[in-house]
Amino acid sequence: MANSKSIEHKGRIETIDGNNINVSILAMSGCASCHAKGVCTASDMQEKIVEVYDITNQYQVGEEVNVVLKQSLGFRALFLGYVLPFLLVFFILIVLTLITNNEAISGIGALSVLVPYYIILYILRNKIRKKFTFIINKI
Repeated sequence: MANSKSIEHKGRIETIDGNNINVSILAMSGCASCHAKGVCTASDMQEKIVEVYDITNQYQVGEEVNVVLKQSLGFRALFLGYVLPFLLVFFILIVLTLITNNEAISGIGALSVLVPYYIILYILRNKIRKKFTFIINKI
């Protein structure tokens, strides 16, 4: 059972390769569990694969487990994926608007800062992955 400082999802072990375990979780939006989701186009359910490093060798393929992530790491992911890019775009937009006084150039320049940002995130993905460690627990 996770405490209030963690994010928890139920999942099923898909594959085990040495100490790397791939767990399939069902990621749902807030409205995916709504009783009216059949008539609403906003419902969203996606299956995601999470890689977990575990040295205990106590799990088997097909087993139901809980995947746990520290809540602080969830906030870090939110910051890297949404907050920091928004702040970069906003800052560049203001600076370019003051320099060029041209809204089109400012808008294109501000949005174009996202390309190198996400390329840098992609290049650093292995370093970032080491900080985002998942833990699995038997149900």
